[in-house]
Amino acid sequence: MARLKVTQTKSYIGSKQNHRDTLRSLGLKRVNDTVVKEDRPEIRGMVHAVRHLVTVEEVD
Repeated sequence: MARLKVTQTKSYIGSKQNHRDTLRSLGLKRVNDTVVKEDRPEIRGMVHAVRHLVTVEEVD
């Protein structure tokens, strides 16, 4: 199964509370934090919600 490398590129200061909660759920705490997650619809949806704060790469 494919994996996604998610990196927080912008600060969540000034963002909505649900965006902050989504970043925490992904495991991101500060700028330049990176996590590798399984490519599942749930994760894709979370990434889509905060797409303006993160970058995503596919990892094999």
